[in-house]
Amino acid sequence: MATLIKNIGVIATQDDAGRELSNGWILVDGPAIVALGEGEPPARDDIDETVDAGGALAIPGMVNTHHHLYQTFQKNVPFVQDAKLFDWLTGLYEIWRELTPEDVRVSAQVGLGELLLSGCTTVADHFYVFPRQQTANLLDETINAARELGVRFHPSRGSMSRGKSKGGLPPDDVVQSPDAILEDSERVIAKFHDPERYSMCRLTLAPCSPFSVTDDLLRESARLARKLKVRLHTHLAETEDENDFCRQMVGMRPLEYMESVEWIGPDVWYAHGVWLNDEELKRMAAAGTGIAHCPSSNLRLGSGIAPIPRAVELGVPVGLAVDGSASNDASDMLRELQICTIVHRVKSGVESMPARQALKIATRGSAGVLGRDDIGQLAPGMAADIALFKMDDIGLAGAMHDPVAALAFTTGMKRADKVMVNGKWVVRDGRLVHLDERATFESANRLARAMIDRAHARTGIEFFKRCV
Repeated sequence: MATLIKNIGVIATQDDAGRELSNGWILVDGPAIVALGEGEPPARDDIDETVDAGGALAIPGMVNTHHHLYQTFQKNVPFVQDAKLFDWLTGLYEIWRELTPEDVRVSAQVGLGELLLSGCTTVADHFYVFPRQQTANLLDETINAARELGVRFHPSRGSMSRGKSKGGLPPDDVVQSPDAILEDSERVIAKFHDPERYSMCRLTLAPCSPFSVTDDLLRESARLARKLKVRLHTHLAETEDENDFCRQMVGMRPLEYMESVEWIGPDVWYAHGVWLNDEELKRMAAAGTGIAHCPSSNLRLGSGIAPIPRAVELGVPVGLAVDGSASNDASDMLRELQICTIVHRVKSGVESMPARQALKIATRGSAGVLGRDDIGQLAPGMAADIALFKMDDIGLAGAMHDPVAALAFTTGMKRADKVMVNGKWVVRDGRLVHLDERATFESANRLARAMIDRAHARTGIEFFKRCV
């Protein structure tokens, strides 16, 4: 099916030349862009649909390189609003022990819906909590939700094997044995992974973190991933506490430890990287190992400001990410774009993160981190992943000197007007095409409340009772 999008005010292509086209058009056929340009679109008799963009700004669909969709029910939880990472995790594990398949499915619908509405078309999700009382294939629920909404999905088969009894943070009843983890990893890759161009689902193996995973699982996961030709992902160097934990447990800094268990190379990317030093960034650049930058989560938890301008300067692959909603309280790539643009000016100088650099990180940079050369830019032969933002909001009054930078500096583009993924519309007129937003809102609040109630009934801990 051929679709012509015309009357686009500005197209920020993110192509190799960094072109920005005025009064433009984009022609889509099937899953891909076949042509684009300025002025009047070419006359063709094979166009099935013509869409007037009304002068909107068009960008490549943004690419979220790290998320925990199961956490969307734990936004704004009172008892962890002011907690640091380890305390935050310890409290929330008591809620996540209560996850059911319905919780996982609806929480994924919520997070994916939010992301699409913020102009994000590809989502890498890190799912690693598998309560023992659940025999369902919980990761499958997130994949089914992504298919339903029409989002391009990179789900991670996450895992934890180091519970409290082995010196880790998570409760023992949400960790699994390495054998069970590796067996299920092979299952989901065989069932869902599609390596082809324009793939809508690619799997990743993602043991959770150095403080929740045993050495043997990290090493065997890396070997299995390389055997099956999928990527590797985990958290790393998020806080100073993590650095201290690694020194105490294994006598090494986090990156050195990960190198010792075969976790470095162009098929690896780490979430956060806040406390990586300059020498470590150089080693990552040489190896092609990437970072998923999560600015709002790092600020919300007081973890620090990642050295992203320096990482980019050195050639480390860098992508943008929202992280889980329990640590940023939103699945909003626009907010991440804006915080990324602003926060580094405090640590690295006012010129260290121009708006267009932040947008490049959120699109082409993120695509590269996920190992994709078919998304992240608007050009012939690229996937038709397009986000259109109307430019007639009062919040943009006086900001039209530079419409592209306005996306990163103003709040006038609060949500996307239209979003296309793989040549199909998933957002029209600011509403999700494949999800009833009101019904999902009501289901999510009911299920979120029930998880808190179950945690209180099981533990008797008073702060759960106060989460009304």
